[in-house]
Amino acid sequence: MTNSLKKVALRGAFWTIAGYGSQQILRLGSNLILTRLLVPEYFGLMALVNTIRIGIELFSDYGITQSIISNKRGDDPLFLDTAWSLKVIRGFQIWAISILLAYPIAQLYQAQDPQGQLLFLLPITGFTAVLEGAASTAVLTWERHIEIKKIMLYDMSITIVTLLILVLLCWWHPSVWSLAIGGVASSAINMVASHFVNRKHHNRFRFDKEILKEIQNFGKWIAVASSMMFLADQADRFILAKLLSFERLGVYTIAYTLASIPRSVIQELSVKVIFPTISKQLDLSRLQLRAKIVKQRWLLLVGTAVFLAGLTVCSDWFIMLLYQGRNKHWEQYQDATWMMPILCSGIWFSILFYTTSPTLVAINKPMYSAQSNFARLSIVGLGMPLAFSQFGELGAIVVVAMSDFPLYVVNLYGLKQEKLSCTTQDVYCTAFFVTTLSLLLLLRYSLGLGVPIHVLLQGS
Repeated sequence: MTNSLKKVALRGAFWTIAGYGSQQILRLGSNLILTRLLVPEYFGLMALVNTIRIGIELFSDYGITQSIISNKRGDDPLFLDTAWSLKVIRGFQIWAISILLAYPIAQLYQAQDPQGQLLFLLPITGFTAVLEGAASTAVLTWERHIEIKKIMLYDMSITIVTLLILVLLCWWHPSVWSLAIGGVASSAINMVASHFVNRKHHNRFRFDKEILKEIQNFGKWIAVASSMMFLADQADRFILAKLLSFERLGVYTIAYTLASIPRSVIQELSVKVIFPTISKQLDLSRLQLRAKIVKQRWLLLVGTAVFLAGLTVCSDWFIMLLYQGRNKHWEQYQDATWMMPILCSGIWFSILFYTTSPTLVAINKPMYSAQSNFARLSIVGLGMPLAFSQFGELGAIVVVAMSDFPLYVVNLYGLKQEKLSCTTQDVYCTAFFVTTLSLLLLLRYSLGLGVPIHVLLQGS
């Protein structure tokens, strides 16, 4: 890595963590307000709706974003316009599929949603795909050149405005419809704003056959990988929506979202910094590329290990601090205190995965990502119903917590096949994480403060 590229990557990492962290604080603040206005059932219902919407989007992923970032012609106005035209068409396709699926989905979850709200929520939230598809490619160009400061300032501005609108809507009319309309408003604001950030080039409809072929060839495995990723990441919501009430799903969603903060930060780094940085170094030999990855990965893994261990040990206090005070719905949210530490403890293997998987995509081997996510999907799809039948809600959540391990193992195989393995580093850092977690748990217990899952132990 040249010094200039290294500086760009480090700057990008700083702005990614700072910007994403700030956005999460804002979202957390709005969530605290919303949980005092809305019952858990609404969050559970919207969790299912958003899961379906995201699923449709990922099943129709053409790899447009990755193409703009990694393709040598990614700055060519003709390439950008062709990609944007595909985005617009895809947005309408997603909305049409959302409308077509609304009735069968409403019938499938009729027992959990007797009022039939899903029938109308899916088309409303599906319209966000049209708005997102029409958004300018300017922000993707920033990603291509690792201009993370611009992206984060832009995202922060959009986040502040949209969260304010969402909170006002829910205060004015506390219902699930306000959550849905708030999501549409967010996409509309982003779409309009994106066309004002680059005055040099404005996207317009035009297609180039050669560029279309390039995007399709690159995107065919991206589509499979994205589909598998969706099924692996979101299968738990589909299954729990059938096994539990929407109220319990809402509690789980809050615990899962907070537990996933370290994973989400690493995913942002993976997409916005690691992938574009590696894409610019593909002229190196595999040995040189691997050496650079290992060198840059040490500090990231050690820092994340300390943060994740601390979050796991303190997660029940975190939930109580955020949701207990003056919350009339606290009894309904209380079980998130034992769910979160269990979910946190299993995230480590996804950290290992997301710090190396962009390498395989960058060298045009996204099939490994598809295989990794298929392995995770198999564990979740088969293990959750079985664990629930034997051990109830606890069993299902333990399966979710452990489901990142097969994801990591298959990715490890892909790295070894491509001579990019970081196994020794993974072993050392995993030992460090386990040791740190054990010491913090021992310290908490020795101080007479119990363990993070004390609510679960009292219940048993």
